[in-house]
Amino acid sequence: MDLFHYTFLALWLLCDCVLSLGENPLKRFEYKYSFKGPYLSQKDGSVPFWQYAGHTIASEESVRIVPSLKSQKGSIWTKAKTNFEWWSVEMIFSVKGRGRVGADGLAFWFTETKGLAGPVFGAPDQWKGLGIFFDSYDNDGKRDNPYIMGMVNDGTIQYDHQNDGNQQQLGGCLRDYRNRPYPVRALIEYYNNVLTVMFHVGATQNPNQYELCFRAENVYLPQNGYFGVSAATGGLADDHDVYRFLTHSLRSPSSEQVDQRITEEEQQKLAQEYEQFQQRLDAQRKEYHEKHPEAKKEEPAEGMEYLEDDEVRELRQIFTGQSQIFDVLRDLHRKMDEIIGRQERTLSLVTQGQVGMPSGSQTGQQQPMMMDSIKRHEVDQVLASQRDIVQLGRDIKAYVTEIHQKSTNILSNQAKQPVGQGSAQPVGYDIHTSLNELKDNMNVMKRDLSAASQRLQGTGATGKPCDLNIKCLSTTVFIIFIVVELAILIGYWIYRDNKEAHAKKFY
Repeated sequence: MDLFHYTFLALWLLCDCVLSLGENPLKRFEYKYSFKGPYLSQKDGSVPFWQYAGHTIASEESVRIVPSLKSQKGSIWTKAKTNFEWWSVEMIFSVKGRGRVGADGLAFWFTETKGLAGPVFGAPDQWKGLGIFFDSYDNDGKRDNPYIMGMVNDGTIQYDHQNDGNQQQLGGCLRDYRNRPYPVRALIEYYNNVLTVMFHVGATQNPNQYELCFRAENVYLPQNGYFGVSAATGGLADDHDVYRFLTHSLRSPSSEQVDQRITEEEQQKLAQEYEQFQQRLDAQRKEYHEKHPEAKKEEPAEGMEYLEDDEVRELRQIFTGQSQIFDVLRDLHRKMDEIIGRQERTLSLVTQGQVGMPSGSQTGQQQPMMMDSIKRHEVDQVLASQRDIVQLGRDIKAYVTEIHQKSTNILSNQAKQPVGQGSAQPVGYDIHTSLNELKDNMNVMKRDLSAASQRLQGTGATGKPCDLNIKCLSTTVFIIFIVVELAILIGYWIYRDNKEAHAKKFY
């Protein structure tokens, strides 16, 4: 029986410990250890409760730790030490540059002393405390950068630049934080000697899409220290901008409950103050109603004050509908951010696949032809060609419209021309064309007749008789035949035009 009681007591204590460890800590915002825009810097360029050195520049919206110039160093540190043991820091920043590879990187610090300048990402080496490094340049040639890592130093260890501190890190993760569409976020939490680093890659604007970078237990840091951010550039350069640095102190819920207990004396004092305030309020209300009797409203019946009237009900319904619309729009905005993030990831993967595609000599196959992206001048040429085509189409359309209008005018003029006895029918376009063709044929015939007459005269001069078996046609007979045929054709055309003119009167 005693063994059973001891076992039950041990299990109960174990459950109690697990529940106490699983409780979320209470947060308190520490403004003296934070900065954010707008109006981040003062008129004199200083940041309240912070000091910066090196090539750091403070503006209204952000703090540029170092600009995109070669061999630059800068840092910003809190002026006062912390007065709390556990803390959480959310840092929102961006690292952007023109090149495919950047350098050197950015660092977050929590150290026992401030380090305004040095060789480790713009801060001193052999520090005492914690450093979270966002290393952009690949010094060891293993192609594992950009890389995020954490390192704890007791003041005696020198940072290994050649190997990017791979053997000195607590933990790390490979994340591409350069040239992201939105600012990236790092959430660093130190609570109960457990260090947790979460990272947001900046693919969307959703602030809740954090991913675990690394978690380390049994981490012992100075109880009080300074927060800082530093950065450095080398042969390559990036802009390192910090937009927000938000610090929260962490406390266990049990200690907060103990601190918030109110004694009986304080409770009685608060109740007495409340009663006095209520009495003053009633007296002021009574005095106001005496001075303004028209503003006094009828007192509601007993129990009716708990019922809402029509106006309140309509307002509540409108508010509920607007809240639902707002929720739907927020969900749509989140989904659009996810879609944009996926597109960015897909494009990055396609670009990486094209850049990292093996050559034909390594794989034994012919290397596929890389498709170049369209240039700006090519886009301008395409647009100019499209404008020329559109203008040509407009000109053709204008010409066709003009021809159609002229044809319509000709037909209408022919239809309006009166036809009567003794009136001459106007000759249309077809008659003019036919007459021109007959004139051309007559000219050809005249040339042929002149040539034939010359041949006949030539035979008469030489004395060669005409063949009696061949019947020769005289010139007079041929001309009479042609004139009769022409008269018949002209008469037919005039008759056809008269018929068409009579037919148009019925339309």
